[in-house]
Amino acid sequence: MVAIQAGFGTAVAVAAIGLGRAPDPLASSAIVRDRPPPIGNALEVVGGWPILRGVRISRTTKTRLDRSGTDRSERQVVASKALVAATTMFAVSAIVSPLLGVAAAPIAWRVPDLVLARFARRTLAAADREIPVLLDLLAVATSAGLPPQLAFRRAVEAATGPLADELRSVIDASDLGGRWRDELIVVGDRLALPDLQRLLGGLARTDSLGSSLAGEIGHLASDIREVRRAAAAQRARTAPVKMLFPLVFLVLPAFLLLTVVPVLLTTLRSID
Repeated sequence: MVAIQAGFGTAVAVAAIGLGRAPDPLASSAIVRDRPPPIGNALEVVGGWPILRGVRISRTTKTRLDRSGTDRSERQVVASKALVAATTMFAVSAIVSPLLGVAAAPIAWRVPDLVLARFARRTLAAADREIPVLLDLLAVATSAGLPPQLAFRRAVEAATGPLADELRSVIDASDLGGRWRDELIVVGDRLALPDLQRLLGGLARTDSLGSSLAGEIGHLASDIREVRRAAAAQRARTAPVKMLFPLVFLVLPAFLLLTVVPVLLTTLRSID
């Protein structure tokens, strides 16, 4: 059991190092791009080996990679999976038995998928928290009389974090000749955040119809804040229920052990 735990811990460590740490929600995309990628270059070389060249990641893993905010490519993810599986197999084989090492390799192959899923959840949560700020910036820009596309550009340029990094790809694509509304739909489908899809849909609709964006942004901001306020109140109401388990099984036994048990022992000794 200790050997299996050691092999699994090694696999997680290799996967985390190979895939890179989760992005800082306050870091800009320029800082991430300027960071030297020595580990990424090594993984790219390993992923290009003939034995791994034909291996492809699943569609689910590809979606997690797109949403994770990491700067890793598909070849680097394949290399991380191979290194994790090989490291675990050799570690468990050397400590326990070769048969168990071979059996542990397929499990270790899935470890990078779990790491990517964790990174994707953290990135999406950080992006979802930035939506109200983006709405405020859009409201200020539209109140100043800017058209939807220019207001979106100014709001994204002033924003920071993973959501702003994703939305900057829309600006970059439109500068290169892409259709602005199509790029908004692509980003909304990739992130799959309901509030963001409502916002991007409203931007595309007002741009195509020529309607007022300021009023729609105001109503959308009020609706999103009301929904999030209700969700926060719901989480607050469920907090006492979640506290029952640690209170009953952890705090209360410790309290009884420190207060009631010494009194009972003293009473029994005095009776004897």
